[in-house]
This record gives sequence, C-alpha cells and structure tokens, in this order.
Amino acid sequence: MTRATQAFRTRIDRAGLALSGLCAAHCVLSIFIVSALGIGGEILLAPEIHRVGLALALIIAAAAIGWGALQHRQTIPSIVAVTGLLTMGSALVVPHGPQEVVLTVLGVALVSIGHILNLRAAR
Repeated sequence: MTRATQAFRTRIDRAGLALSGLCAAHCVLSIFIVSALGIGGEILLAPEIHRVGLALALIIAAAAIGWGALQHRQTIPSIVAVTGLLTMGSALVVPHGPQEVVLTVLGVALVSIGHILNLRAAR
C-alpha cells in the first residue's frame, strides 16, 4: 500500500473518531439542554439527526474499517465496530430518553474503539 493510500485510510479512521465524538457530545448536550433549559427538543432530538448520523457512521466505518481489515487481516476491529453500529442502530427503536442515550453513547464508544484498533493494526 502506498503512503498516500495509507494516509487517506488513516484520515478516514480519524474522521470516524471525530464523528463519534460529535455524536456523543450531541447526545449528552441535547439531553442537558432540553431537560435543563426546555428548548430545542424538536431540533436536537429529531429522529432524522440520528438516522443521518448512523448513515454517516456506517459509510465511514465500512470504508475505514473494511479497508483496514483487507490490509491487516485482523477481525477484532471489525467485530468491535459492527457491534457498536448495531448498538447505535438499536437506539433508533427505543423511545427518546435515557435508554436511547445509553445505547447511542455505548455504540459510539465501540465504533471509536474499532477505529482505534484499526489504526493500531495498520501500523
């Protein structure tokens, strides 16, 4: 694999980590803002935001983790990331509230760990 290709794949993994961080911040801050201040619930807690976020996570994880798995032949990053994506997806079927936040943040953490494992395996 060329350096340019490796650098691009690394950037995709880092983008996945950044997206995961933004997702976790969105979940926690949305609950805080809506419950403490009583504003923004229609926008911050809109199901469309979660669907779009999950779609982006699926695309980025498939590209970065799948590409990495082809390169380094380790399955653990893929297993961890797919478990996280499934957990994030399960958050879409529970009502808004603590269960959704826990499932989403747990899923995001697992996807992040999958990206980190993928970056480490590629070295």
